[in-house]
Amino acid sequence: MQVASKADGALIGRDGYEAALGELAAARRTWAQSSAEVMLEVLAELRAAVPPLAARWVEVASRIKQIPPGSALEGEEWLSGPLALLTAYDGYAETLRNLPGKSFLKGLHRRRLFNGQLALRVLPHNIWDRVLYSGISAEVWMQPGVTEANLASHAAVNWDTLPEARQGALALVLGAGNITSIAPLDCLYKLLVEHQVVALKLNPVLADLAPVLAEAMEPLTRRSVLRILEGDERDGAWLTTHPLVETIHITGAGATYDAIVWGPGAEGAANKAAGRRQNPRSVTSELGAVCPTIVVPGPWSKADIAFQSEHIATQKLQNSGFNCIACQTLILPEGWAGAAPLLAALGEVVAKSGARPIWYPGAEARMRAFAQSAGASATRLARGAAPALVLADLDAADDATALQTTEAFAPVLAIKRLPGDDAARFLSAAIDWANSSLHGTLGANILIHPATLRAIGQTRFDELLAQLHYGCIAVNGWSGIGFLLAQTPWGGFPGHSPQDVQSGIGAVHNCLMLDATERSVIVAPWAPFPRALRNGFSVLPKPPWFITHRRARQVGRLLSDFVAYPAWRKLPRLMLETLRG
Repeated sequence: MQVASKADGALIGRDGYEAALGELAAARRTWAQSSAEVMLEVLAELRAAVPPLAARWVEVASRIKQIPPGSALEGEEWLSGPLALLTAYDGYAETLRNLPGKSFLKGLHRRRLFNGQLALRVLPHNIWDRVLYSGISAEVWMQPGVTEANLASHAAVNWDTLPEARQGALALVLGAGNITSIAPLDCLYKLLVEHQVVALKLNPVLADLAPVLAEAMEPLTRRSVLRILEGDERDGAWLTTHPLVETIHITGAGATYDAIVWGPGAEGAANKAAGRRQNPRSVTSELGAVCPTIVVPGPWSKADIAFQSEHIATQKLQNSGFNCIACQTLILPEGWAGAAPLLAALGEVVAKSGARPIWYPGAEARMRAFAQSAGASATRLARGAAPALVLADLDAADDATALQTTEAFAPVLAIKRLPGDDAARFLSAAIDWANSSLHGTLGANILIHPATLRAIGQTRFDELLAQLHYGCIAVNGWSGIGFLLAQTPWGGFPGHSPQDVQSGIGAVHNCLMLDATERSVIVAPWAPFPRALRNGFSVLPKPPWFITHRRARQVGRLLSDFVAYPAWRKLPRLMLETLRG
């Protein structure tokens, strides 16, 4: 058989696919029976491969996204590319090193929530976390029934099977086209947590990155446990039904998931309605959402409004809005004096955010559809040479249902107002509305003044968080942080079905290999350093993932270098560049 391949090592064409799948199938049992020590060796090789490639990785990603060379926006590609992958390598390695007796669980702070559920604090986990993520914490809330006594039986469960009993499997990973580390991270989860070999089908949008990924993941391809495939949508559909493919993971759109599980077009819709599944394989997925940011009324100062307007702009426009975790709905309290100044400040931030091209395919059409659904309620926030950010008032829109149930995946933002005389009642109402009205359950954000939070009380606040059915919740942060952290599971809220898949089924990342997780909760400082010192200890200035950070490129590069080769001597320059942002 003649195998079609490219100079970058990626395989193309049906002959290339057949050869790749055959090689993977032959290696699946050996890989599944590999020891933790073998996988640690592979991780060490993978980790060593990234730093020499990092600058080229960022350069190619920036070119794909039409980011001007030298722009501060390159910082986004450092953080969501090489840095995210290095962080995952380190997280998985620590778990594998401490696999005997599942001792990797011993250092996790645990607390019992109001309802008896177990919460594990996974960040900060070590001294470097306390420095680099100063003031930021993350918990993983386990599902009901998981206790301290049985926690070990809900962690690294696939490692509990004796090696000789592991048969392995061949997984098809359909990579996303927006964030460059998504596909490698999804592959890692399949390889290390589920012990499956992987055929990675790259999204055509990131085709130019294939040579970089091939070099970065060469330790896996050399062992025939990973093959990188290129092709179009039809090629991807063909692969999903190949007899050697046993499981599938997709990061993408709900329509693609439905086509895989139920079949394409009208026939697929009929199959779905009748419950006639066409693809019997296990299909896990991360499918995005219409993600909300809830603004809780409180005693916000002018400085608070200025900072949080930058925060909201980042939640919306990081990566030019092409994030499955981007804020698409801003929930504001009616009658709150801070609402108008906040929206005015948001407009100013957006206007100064720099020219960001609409680089992802289909965005213009999705923006037009959003504006059409908004009708006369549509307004626009100028962004210089970039297309304006489209705003919609959900209370006056022609088709509010479409705006609430369609992930636009573009620079658009809907605004919903709810009665806001009492902070706790407003937050409860906003949570109920988001749960019942918005499509998806991937991530949600809550912006709440520390004084308001103290007035509500931590127990009552936890009760409200428990009612918010999203896989990742950020309090005074952005749930996108949960994507960057290796420790937090990444996926929709559990309980979805193929008939109503919402933000997907299953989770990835999760370097602690936790099973039966419910949600991740990120808590970040209300204000940047030095104002953050008023409400607790944090030396985190403006976060480098803010779209307004003027030194994000330098910080991203330095942070990636620090994670690759940690050293105290590197901190002063890193902190200086962060402060200069």
